[in-house]
Amino acid sequence: MVDWPDQRFLDLVGCEYPIIQAPMAGASGVDLGVAAMAGGALGSLPCGMLSADQVRTQVSEVRARANGPLNLNFFCHTMPADPDDSAWRALLQPYYDEFGVEADNGGTLRLPFDAEMCAVVEDVRPEVVSFHFGLPASDLLDRVTRTGAIVIGNATTIAEARWLDSRGVGAIVAQGFEAGGHTGHFLGSDPAEAMGLFALLPQISDAVSVPVIAAGGIGDGRAIAAAFTLGASAVQLGTAYLHAPETPISDAHRARLKEARTLFTNLMTGGLARGIPGRLIDELGPVKSEAPTYPLASAALAPIRAAAERHGEFGFGPMWAGQAAALGQRLGAAELTRRLAADALAILSRGA
Repeated sequence: MVDWPDQRFLDLVGCEYPIIQAPMAGASGVDLGVAAMAGGALGSLPCGMLSADQVRTQVSEVRARANGPLNLNFFCHTMPADPDDSAWRALLQPYYDEFGVEADNGGTLRLPFDAEMCAVVEDVRPEVVSFHFGLPASDLLDRVTRTGAIVIGNATTIAEARWLDSRGVGAIVAQGFEAGGHTGHFLGSDPAEAMGLFALLPQISDAVSVPVIAAGGIGDGRAIAAAFTLGASAVQLGTAYLHAPETPISDAHRARLKEARTLFTNLMTGGLARGIPGRLIDELGPVKSEAPTYPLASAALAPIRAAAERHGEFGFGPMWAGQAAALGQRLGAAELTRRLAADALAILSRGA
C-alpha cells in the first residue's frame, strides 16, 4: 500500500495515522479521545471550558487508558472589558417567561488560555498543544514551547497562516468555512470573505514552511485523499466523530446529523459558529446584532437551555456540525479512524 504523500506530520507527532480527532468543547472528552487514539489518531481534549483541576484529571484518565500522543486545545480570545448584554436578555425575555426561569450568569463561559492553564501544561506535558483564535501572549507561548510540546495554530486565511508561521508554530490547521463549530478567525477578516477548504488549503500550503492540517467538510476517505493531493500533511476531523458512540452529545443532536443542513450562527456564544439549527435559530434567525461579544451570549442563554433540556427540547443549545455531517458513519471512533485511513490510502494508491 502507498505511504502518505506527506510524512511531515507523522514524523513530527508520532501517531499512527495523520488524523486528528478535533477538540470539540462540549462535544468531546476523555472517552472520545481514548477511542480515537486506540484507532491511531492524535487524540484531543478541549480545555477551554474546563478548570485547571479538570484538565489535570482528564489528562490522567487518558494516560491511564490509552497510549500515544495527546493534544490539549485552548482558546486565545480576548474577554470583553465592559460587557453589556441587556439587549440580548431583552430579546430572550419571552423564553425566560415561557420556561419560568430568570436571567443569571450561571453558564460556563469559554475562557482564554492564561498563566494557570500554562502551569497545567507544564505539569502534565502533553505532546501537542493547539490554540484557537490566534496564540497566547509571547511569554506564555514560550513557556509552552519549553515543555517540548508541539504547538499548532488555526488559520482561516493566508494572512493568519503566515502570522502563525512567523511565530514558530510546529503545524497549522487550515480551517475552511465548511467546518463545524467556531470559525477561528483572529486577524479581523471579514466573515463574508471566508474561504472554503479546497481553495484555502493549497494557498496556505504554498505560503508556509510547516506541515498543514486540513479541516472543514472532511467526512470520508475521498476528502482525506483530496486534502493530501492539495498539500495537506494531516487532516482534522470533528463532525465525522460526532456519529461515534463515545461522543457525549444528545440523542437529538446525533439524530439530526444526517439532515445535511447547517449554518453559521452567533446565538449560542456571540461568535460565528456552524451548526444544526434548532428552535432558537428558527425563531430568531441565525445571526442577531443583540447577541453580545463572544463568548458572553451563552451565559444569558444557559438557564433557558437547561430548562428546555429538562423537558426534552434541545433547540436552545449548540448542535455543532460541519457541512459534511451527512457523510458520517455510525462506527466507534477507533474503527472509524482505521476505516477512514484505509479508504484514503486506497484512493491515493490508485493515483500513485
